[in-house]
Amino acid sequence: MPAKHSTYECSQGCPVEATLELIGGKWKGVMLYHLMEGKQRFSELRRTMPSISQRMLTNQLRELEADGLVHREVFPVIPPHVEYSLTPKGRTLLPVIRELKKWGDAHLDRQEKPRRAA
Repeated sequence: MPAKHSTYECSQGCPVEATLELIGGKWKGVMLYHLMEGKQRFSELRRTMPSISQRMLTNQLRELEADGLVHREVFPVIPPHVEYSLTPKGRTLLPVIRELKKWGDAHLDRQEKPRRAA
């Protein structure tokens, strides 16, 4: 779980580092993007991201929940019904997620994957 970054001295870029720690990685930003539309069940999220494993989706959702960005609501029915939604804190990231999408639409060729460092 990420440390509370407001409790210690850090460089000018530290808030950027802390934010990227919360939403970074291959899947978290994509999950937040899909949750912009509103509440979604686990299976709905999984369908929107077919290449993510069930385990990875579960782990990433748990991390987003632990960081206060995603709310998990369990309904007491059989089979279990669970919905995920953005918390008020998570919704504050919407402008950032929208700008990331806008930048990607303008600058990335959809046919090529971004290069990764070796």
